[in-house]
Amino acid sequence: MGFVGAGKKILDQHAAFRFDSLYFCGLTGLMESAIVEEKQPIIRKLYPYQVEAINRIFEKLGAIAPNDNLLFQLPTGGGKTIIFSEIAKRYLGGSDKKVLILTHRIELCGQTAGVLESIGIPTKVINSEVKELEDQLEFRSFVAMVETLNNRLEENQNYIGDIGLVIVDEAHYNSFRKIFQYFDGINILGVTATPLSSNKRLPLNDNYNELIVGQSIADLVKDTYLARATTFTYSVSLRGLKVGITGDFTVSSSERVYSNYEMQDRLLAAYEEKSLGKKTLIFNAGIVTSMKVAELFTRAGYNIKHLDSTFSQQERRDTLSWFRNTQNAILTSVGILTTGFDEPTVETIVLNRATRSLTLYHQMIGRGSRILPRKKEFTVVDLGNNALRLGLWEDYIDWHSVFKYPDKFLERIAEDEEFLYEEEYEMPPEVACHFRNIREELKEFSIKEAYEKAMESGQKPQQAIEHAIENHSLIIADNSEDFWDGLERIEYLQEEIEHRLKQYQTCITKSTENYLVWLMESYNRKLKHRLRQILPQ
Repeated sequence: MGFVGAGKKILDQHAAFRFDSLYFCGLTGLMESAIVEEKQPIIRKLYPYQVEAINRIFEKLGAIAPNDNLLFQLPTGGGKTIIFSEIAKRYLGGSDKKVLILTHRIELCGQTAGVLESIGIPTKVINSEVKELEDQLEFRSFVAMVETLNNRLEENQNYIGDIGLVIVDEAHYNSFRKIFQYFDGINILGVTATPLSSNKRLPLNDNYNELIVGQSIADLVKDTYLARATTFTYSVSLRGLKVGITGDFTVSSSERVYSNYEMQDRLLAAYEEKSLGKKTLIFNAGIVTSMKVAELFTRAGYNIKHLDSTFSQQERRDTLSWFRNTQNAILTSVGILTTGFDEPTVETIVLNRATRSLTLYHQMIGRGSRILPRKKEFTVVDLGNNALRLGLWEDYIDWHSVFKYPDKFLERIAEDEEFLYEEEYEMPPEVACHFRNIREELKEFSIKEAYEKAMESGQKPQQAIEHAIENHSLIIADNSEDFWDGLERIEYLQEEIEHRLKQYQTCITKSTENYLVWLMESYNRKLKHRLRQILPQ
């Protein structure tokens, strides 16, 4: 892919940002009309801190052992994609091996490939439509969706070859670790704004040997590379929120809390007080809440649209194009805009949700940190006590300590003192995709409620576990073709089974580790027996 112009084109990152974002976000055909057959790579003007980071990373890559992996931290808006693209270019210039870049979202695939192509690196994108790599000899750079590539490698471990460096974008997502086994003996460079795993049970230091820390948010703001944030916090009651197994608040409990009239009214009042007439991005935990926000603001006469992951690619493009081109626009969304989205004209970020995830907190606020000639500051409206819990966005964080001792860091995160969080299991997306057909009555199961009903009716406590096994057996049966298919699905439920049995332990006040192990073995044995009874073999 090339761009109009004779010779190499030099772009300053601030001046070119609007131009770049049009292509990367897929919002317009402007860039497509500028493509010519002759490839003219861009020479991007790197900032001093980016040059320093590239030199440090490349020097370290040349010194570490083949099995060692590096993690690089840089705040959102600091140009991580630009940095690792330059790393790839420099690596390819001095090696006969190839570079593979992994992403977890399709939007990031296109964005990354666009940056690589723009600096003169022909790149092959491996998405769900690419079954075979018959043309891989024509490329030295590949960008792949992690799930897609993992599926291909499971079928054929030699699907892609001659890779000398693997770069992992948004490396804090633990979905990438499944693919590391296929690149043993190859250096892996992970990049992230927050070197803290998305799953507290799977720390990043399990897979990365060393962390390299880039410029801090405060320094990037001071040197005018990022806009300055002014945070306004509103005291809200979060009673009713529950914590899932990943450590963050569950979507279901967040929906209940943030969909009520009081919270909706507080949101509208906060907008009118701190962001009236400004381009605003509202982050919510769930789709129901976001849709109610859109209805509320529409009734109040404000120009707002809702966006979530169920929208088609075209609907997404149209909505984002409207947001970009509409003065004082308000966009209410769910999760989808935390990564792979850049709209520098955003003036206010509203956190209409609570989170215990430092990564998500920084990602959301970072959407407003892009700087423009007429935009040096932006506003953060916090409706989830997040700043109290996680600190201000620009506060100093010792990332080396976070990387080495994530458990200690998580323990230090302040919790709201007005209530205690009850842990609740919520099926993560990578598990939910194997159980698409779950009847509503089966979703509502609670082993605590089953225990209480057993006690009230004079039954033995063990009856609660029998009800839990029956619930799981029906869920599996509704999503399985036969007994053997059902057995495979049991493995996906192990975290939920463990959570149920821990809840059961609290009911009967027995909490030894050996007893939990016995309960797990007994539960799985009885679940398999029940599946044998209700599924064809």
